[in-house]
Amino acid sequence: MRQNSDAMTLAPDAPLLDCITLADAVAALRERGLRLSTPRRLVLEALFAADGPVSAEHLTRLLRLDLASVYRNLETLERHGLVRHVHLGHGPGLYALRGGGEREYLYCERCGAVRALVPEELDPVRERVRERFGYEARFTHFPIVGTCPACAIQHPSNAVSRHPTQGDPVSVVGVNPAGSPGARRGRSRRSG
Repeated sequence: MRQNSDAMTLAPDAPLLDCITLADAVAALRERGLRLSTPRRLVLEALFAADGPVSAEHLTRLLRLDLASVYRNLETLERHGLVRHVHLGHGPGLYALRGGGEREYLYCERCGAVRALVPEELDPVRERVRERFGYEARFTHFPIVGTCPACAIQHPSNAVSRHPTQGDPVSVVGVNPAGSPGARRGRSRRSG
């Protein structure tokens, strides 16, 4: 059994900074003594405008900022509990705001559909894992991977064929940023 976590990225264990608006986030960061540099403000604005988790590479292209600067700002925002990164399928980590509460994810390995859930929706799964293996499971950092209902109907063999292009923004079905059920389509979008 592997016990060394050096090879795996770990999400910081920061308390949730529950900011629903950009103004709330700016005020909370200033209360914590953080400067609001132009790149940090641009990253925050882009995260609030996004339909779902986005990669640092996507933010770099969108904002025309240096990749290292984008990563530094995302990591700072994550350390302060405003942002969470998640790994959905193959490709880079994606970043999303934590406002409105935690999200856990389902990911279709065939078409790239993503569904965000409030953690309570996966409590039966979590309980089953706890009973059977003794683990306390979380799906905020890594999703449950499988085949969505549409792909399962189209391809009953459950074969995996395609993954979204690395760095694509992700549209998420499930919970919208305000925490109520959303109605967005759950397919990856290609950025142009």
